Amino acid sequence: MLTSIALILLIGFTLSGILGKLGLPGLLGMVATGIILGPYGFDLISPEILDISAELRQIALIVILARAGLSLDLKDLKKVGRPAFLLCFVPATFELLTVTLLAPSLLGVTRLEAAILGAVLAAVSPAVVVPRMLHLMESGYGRDKKIPQMIMAGASVDDVYVIVLFTAFLGMHGGSGFDAASLVKVPVSVVSGIAVGILAGYILVRIFKMFHMRDTIKVLIILSVSMLMVSVEELLKPWFPMSGLLAVMAIGGTILKTYELLAKRIMGKFSKIWVGSEILLFVLVGAAVNITALGGTGVKALILIFSALIVRMLGVAISVSGTDLTLKERLFCAIAYLPKATVQAAIGSIPLAMGVPAGGTILSVAVLAIMVTAPLGAIGIDKTYKVFLTLPTEHLNN
Repeated sequence: MLTSIALILLIGFTLSGILGKLGLPGLLGMVATGIILGPYGFDLISPEILDISAELRQIALIVILARAGLSLDLKDLKKVGRPAFLLCFVPATFELLTVTLLAPSLLGVTRLEAAILGAVLAAVSPAVVVPRMLHLMESGYGRDKKIPQMIMAGASVDDVYVIVLFTAFLGMHGGSGFDAASLVKVPVSVVSGIAVGILAGYILVRIFKMFHMRDTIKVLIILSVSMLMVSVEELLKPWFPMSGLLAVMAIGGTILKTYELLAKRIMGKFSKIWVGSEILLFVLVGAAVNITALGGTGVKALILIFSALIVRMLGVAISVSGTDLTLKERLFCAIAYLPKATVQAAIGSIPLAMGVPAGGTILSVAVLAIMVTAPLGAIGIDKTYKVFLTLPTEHLNN
């Protein structure tokens, strides 16, 4: 295990640095490290690490969302309003419907299998989007119109919506039928997650004000409570839907609103934790990618992926219509909603494991979507934000 960790860090940071020098997003080097070292490459990652890969990736996501919550001012979200709400489900719905309509003729799958594939593909990757939106918030780009906040909030809820639909479609395939009540779980999950997170955030703030402790300990306590939120989601799943990841964001947002001084202080510590979490997340996503599964998908899968992305961009355009965003700013929002990685790596193999006949095809297309859209979205965001977004006046004067 020690050798595996050493190789992950050394090779991951090296390839990330090399690609960064070439003007490419470093996460590609980390994903490539996972593919090279993983079980479908040279098999140099120990089974013990692979066995807890899903948990380690989840911890990394918790770090991202906790950091995002500490930067997400609720007043900003109120100002954004309708577009942020529509971004939570409109683009994903457009992409899912496109895949459901086109996949049967392109890939020879059934309509229900196409819907399952659409649900796998439709989620945007918070691991790619959130750190970049945090960078924009810190640097000031798009801040006047709350563009990074809008994208970050929409992308976080988007995943909850898609995963609930994925579960519903799998239930239909398994013979349990489609219960319309399962769709009600989406808003209930969102509202309950935010409510529980706000309550936990208020309790933490009271504790931090009552008892003196180092900021490092406060960070560890926040992370521990955040992990408990995700565990509570799993515990309640049979009886009541709750989004643990949204609860994590709500904890950070509540701390920012009620104890802003602390939120500003601990943001730096979360940024440092993210350095280690990021490499674990993307290397382990890469390790989950079976490159041999790409062979049978071919050009038709690429046509499907790009067709769905084009319609997804239309969904983003509709979501931000009627706002004061310029054409360039709207195009940036569409680009920021392209990347896929974590959700696809997490659920792409589930249909195959559950015996869905097209499970192998679903996994192959999910892998291809990661390889195509993660760099496409990441490079698109990194290369366009200075051109498409504006800086506040005070930044320009500086």
